[in-house]
Amino acid sequence: MQDWKTRKNKIHFTSLGCARNLVDTEVMLGLVIKAGYEVTNIEEEAHFLVVNTCGFLESARQEALDTLDELNELKQEGAKLIVTGCMVQKHSELLKDEFPQIHYMLGPGDIHHILEALNSEEEGEEISSAKSFLQSGEIPRALSTPSHFAYLKIAEGCAKRCSFCIIPAIKGALKSKPYEQVLKEFDALLAQGVHEIILIAQDLGDYGKERKEIDGLEKLLEQMLTRKGQFWLRLLYLYPDEITDGLIALMEKDSRLLPYLDMPIQHINSDILKAMRRKTNKEHIISVYEKLRKRLPSVVIRTSLMVGFPGETEEQFAELLSFIHECPLDHIGVFPFSSEKGARAEKLEGHLPQALKEERYHRLMEAQQKIVRKNQQKYVGEILEVMIEGYHPDSEYLMRGRFYGQCPEIDGQVIINDGRAVSEFGKLYQVEITDVIEYDLVGRAIGPVELKKEGSPLQLI
Repeated sequence: MQDWKTRKNKIHFTSLGCARNLVDTEVMLGLVIKAGYEVTNIEEEAHFLVVNTCGFLESARQEALDTLDELNELKQEGAKLIVTGCMVQKHSELLKDEFPQIHYMLGPGDIHHILEALNSEEEGEEISSAKSFLQSGEIPRALSTPSHFAYLKIAEGCAKRCSFCIIPAIKGALKSKPYEQVLKEFDALLAQGVHEIILIAQDLGDYGKERKEIDGLEKLLEQMLTRKGQFWLRLLYLYPDEITDGLIALMEKDSRLLPYLDMPIQHINSDILKAMRRKTNKEHIISVYEKLRKRLPSVVIRTSLMVGFPGETEEQFAELLSFIHECPLDHIGVFPFSSEKGARAEKLEGHLPQALKEERYHRLMEAQQKIVRKNQQKYVGEILEVMIEGYHPDSEYLMRGRFYGQCPEIDGQVIINDGRAVSEFGKLYQVEITDVIEYDLVGRAIGPVELKKEGSPLQLI
């Protein structure tokens, strides 16, 4: 215990919310490690407990409060709570009221002040008008993901004004990272031996638009694809109106740009989409869907759908149900509408009872589960390149992995029931798919996929 009191350099991090939040947490990790602090996974032995919060939805804010309550119970006497992130930007007074023992708060655009928060003898806060953070220059970042994949944030904030969303109010206006900085981080990840790099932003398709750039994302991808070697480049969050012929052509030309698209459409009824202030309609969404299926036969499409938006009729919901049968989607996240203070949709007429929203949520999910079970059968008998990630949590006799159509942490997985050919995790193997279990595929490993690796491992980028 004396050592715990005298050294006072152990930090425990909790990152809540989206992958962009996780990247911010990794920046803080890089800063504290470089400064000589020790990161611990054990809450009870930490001198500082840092929670990076999400404030997008009421459920996310409640998760943050529950996490802080739990950490407050676990922490050693004298340990200090530091709260960062989106919830601090909009709800700092709530946090102070609920947890007066918080030592320091940092807004989402102020995480680079983490060392000041740790070193401060007095309680305090740094909540500036900078609502989001983009890594620049030589600011370090320590990866917390497995060594074979990492996220690369290329922009923050949002130029959209969807009526149900408060992200622009929390994260601010669109702010794109300079090309040079993105490519520098991309090259560093490749040199570190990362195989799968996942580009993230609130909206990838708007990259560079606040700088009046045209086709900014395509130009960035073209530069990335000039790099030699084998890697996976995955895109998360591209709206239908931003999936251009040029982008599809890049996927056709270079398989390293994975034929996987997260295309959030939210709904299919044109009147609902208009009320949501989306820049598309039913006809356009279907035309983009058909173009993708025609030009990229192996494309995997993920989307998010919202049920129970104010004024949604039974007929409009039935239209959404029909759409997912007529235009099958590989992965769907379904969300009941949540009214957020400050969002335009809060003031719309026709808010639906929570019970009805939940009922529609379950009907849509049940329909999607049947579609997925049928669609997954097309992989049976196929040989896929699968990144083997480790043992399955349910059994040491099973392994788990992902093929290109499965994004980490949000999609299904490949369960390996015969892993005798696997000698190393974090590598690509050929896997013969033999069965389907709901959202997961099942298969046997045949042998490794030979890849050329360049660069040496690093600790920080």
